[in-house]
Formats: sequence, C-alpha cells, structure tokens
Amino acid sequence: MNWLKALTAILLGVNVFCVMTFPSWAAEGFISKVPDPTGTYCHLKFPAITENTLFSDRPVLKDPSDGDIRDFYGPCDYDPLGKEEIQRQRADHRRERQRNYGRD
Repeated sequence: MNWLKALTAILLGVNVFCVMTFPSWAAEGFISKVPDPTGTYCHLKFPAITENTLFSDRPVLKDPSDGDIRDFYGPCDYDPLGKEEIQRQRADHRRERQRNYGRD
C-alpha cells in the first residue's frame, strides 16, 4: 500500500512539473490545473478577464504574463469564462471601484 501512495505522489509531482514547464499541455485558459487525490476538485490558476471585456458578451482572459492571476479551488471542470466566474469578477471590479472612487 505504501508503494501505491508513493507512486501516486510521484505521478502528481510529474503532472505539476509538466503543467508548469509546458503550459500548452494545460487546458486552454489555465496556467495550472492540479487535481486532488480523488480527482473531484482541482487547484486552478488562470488569468483574470480583461476589464474592457468583463461587461461585454464575449469576455477574454488577460495574458498570463500580465500577472493578474486568479487562484481557485473547486470543481475540475470549472470554466474561467463561465457565468459564475464572470459574475465573481464583475463583483470584485465593482467593489474595487467603490473602494477607490466612493459610491456611484
């Protein structure tokens, strides 16, 4: 049983290394996608949505080199451009505007 745990840890480490080293192997839009041992949940990192497309019908992710990275732990099939993430980032944007400029 210990060898199975060791093999799982090694394979997980190789997976993380490959995703970090070869980002094109990661799913489109994700910088990293590391599943938990059950495979149900993942630790995801993906770029934020550009501000000029955040309130449009076709949001676009920022370039990862911009450094605006979202760190998320949740379902492995999470969509960084899905309705839930768009609403979350819109709320963050509104909160930041209120903090910087006061109430509209």
